[in-house]
Amino acid sequence: MTDDNTDGAVDVRTGQAPGKLARNEFHLKFVASFTDPRFDPLRTEIGRLEDVAWQNYCDSRKAPVTEKAGPGFADPDYDLSVEWKAARDRLLAAEAVQKNPATPSRVLLVCASSRNDGTCPGEMSKSWRMIDWARTALATEGVETDVLDLSLTTSTYAHHIHPCKGCASTAMPLCHWPCSCYPNHSLNQVNDWMNEIYERWVAAHGVLIITPTYWYQSPSPLKSMIDRLVCADGGNPDPSSTHGKKAVEAKEIELAGWNYPKHLAGRAYGVVVHGDVAGVEAQRRNLSDWLEWMGLVGAGPQAVFDRYVGYYESYAQSHQTLDKETAFQEEVRNAARAVAQCVRDLRAGRSPRPDRELRRPRPK
Repeated sequence: MTDDNTDGAVDVRTGQAPGKLARNEFHLKFVASFTDPRFDPLRTEIGRLEDVAWQNYCDSRKAPVTEKAGPGFADPDYDLSVEWKAARDRLLAAEAVQKNPATPSRVLLVCASSRNDGTCPGEMSKSWRMIDWARTALATEGVETDVLDLSLTTSTYAHHIHPCKGCASTAMPLCHWPCSCYPNHSLNQVNDWMNEIYERWVAAHGVLIITPTYWYQSPSPLKSMIDRLVCADGGNPDPSSTHGKKAVEAKEIELAGWNYPKHLAGRAYGVVVHGDVAGVEAQRRNLSDWLEWMGLVGAGPQAVFDRYVGYYESYAQSHQTLDKETAFQEEVRNAARAVAQCVRDLRAGRSPRPDRELRRPRPK
């Protein structure tokens, strides 16, 4: 298909995706989960499960259990995934609690390292130790904490943050809040952690991300979470309006005018980035720019910073080096304290965003 469409008509480009797997290719992928000889006595049963999985794959049974959307949706008769609807209901409940003035202030602490001592590295991350310093500081400020340890994706059975599929780039209304791409049962894209993570972000009044730098960038679990949070910035809370993933309908809605709702705006944030050789400044800028774009409010310079720990020193002694960095330890605590103060100010209406009433001329 050519790329010369200029008349403004809705245009969906296709032709990239390959066809479905052949039966034997599917078989090889399916049985890979049962390589362990302990499964040998169950080969017949596994074969029967494979036959069902193959039929579901052929039929593209992404969401096999549905119910009518009901009142409040653009198409009340649309068959919505019960899993998506349950996630959406939890977000609405969490938002109501978060907005209640009587609710205690809560800060989400994100440990973004992939490393922990329950998997191949055999040792806890330095980020985890920093999370503990921040948690202690917030407790002295009277602020509740919720620790989101992204390293669990590497050490917990079937615990995934599946990749973003880029629906927003087709049309923003195709990107649903919360994400409706998962679970996809026909492709075995299940056990996705993001619905719980969305709820924890919604429940928080502030967030503090503590992350190492991997090859100049954010660790992969953090980047995966960031990508999947795109639906929090402009995402469509009503999949019935696009009848699931109907690209044409989503494009028509966007072209008619889309308001890009910011579902997490108004929360306080802090960012602590550390590394050992290079890349901390770039990652810190990327993270703060992303959070600002989503409408979160920075808690000040002491809450958003980067530092090197053991610059060009050995990995083997990095924890001992961190032990000696008492000034850095206090900087981490100060970041938490600054986020706590920003939360208090925002909830009391003392520090509203000066630009809160302004509409972006280019909201995309």
